[in-house]
Amino acid sequence: MYTRMLIPLDGSKVAEQVLPYARFLARALTISVELLEVVDPEALNLLANPEQGRYIDTLLAEKKESRKTYLEAIARSFQAARIKCFVEAGKAEEVIIEKAATDKETLVVMATHGRSGIQRWLLGSVAEKVLHGTANHMLLVRAREGGAVNGEAGLTTVVVPLDGSALAEQVLPHVVDLAKKLKAKLILMRAYALPPAVSANEYGTYMEELVKQLESETLEYLAQKAKEAKAMGVENVEPIASFGYGAEEIIKLGRQTPDNFIAMCTHGRSGVKRWVLGSVTERVVQHSGDPVLIIRAV
Repeated sequence: MYTRMLIPLDGSKVAEQVLPYARFLARALTISVELLEVVDPEALNLLANPEQGRYIDTLLAEKKESRKTYLEAIARSFQAARIKCFVEAGKAEEVIIEKAATDKETLVVMATHGRSGIQRWLLGSVAEKVLHGTANHMLLVRAREGGAVNGEAGLTTVVVPLDGSALAEQVLPHVVDLAKKLKAKLILMRAYALPPAVSANEYGTYMEELVKQLESETLEYLAQKAKEAKAMGVENVEPIASFGYGAEEIIKLGRQTPDNFIAMCTHGRSGVKRWVLGSVTERVVQHSGDPVLIIRAV
């Protein structure tokens, strides 16, 4: 379970929209919190004017001091949590990844940039680089125009998509522990459908029978996983079988479930010091309006 929460901020209301979720998790999980802001010396160098005595070292010191004051004000909004504030110099994504890597039980909590006018969102450049570069778990929170930055956001349900694979099931020990600590409901869902490459005509009269068989197998699988979760101490577990394709059904269920977050595993990539998202996870991260907990598969 997590021992520390790392929250990168940049002074914007977009980044601060993680704070209601972070305050809730810090209190519910009783873990320490580190607020981090990264100052890029290269960006400051553009503002330095040697003729007026505005050297980069002076600007960097002034910037660090002002950002530390900002983080300390944010820290006072947390209740009963151990808070530390850090202002570091460097490239934001590199500093975040390195700082999180000092403790594998650190949860990185970041906001993503929203895109208005369409029903989807894009990761901001820093969040995307951290997402694809860190080995730590991440909670990504979608930023909305005028989204809340004060108070606490309640998280009462964990939606866990499964596909029958050992990879997807690696999420279960983590979410079971979280559900118990948060006193949250656990929804285990699995989407099922006939292969899209084959037309309905090719299935002929067997199509309805095949769909029923898929549904039966899916429900049986979910019932077994729900039984295992209850045996591990989760009181409220609901299995949901959904006819349709993975990402679309996951996103739809999330939208229908208030105060939830979606927890998913990623595909690991061996041999290099990075990891990549699986296709379904990537689509959920890109299109879901709910917080998404990304757990790296080992």
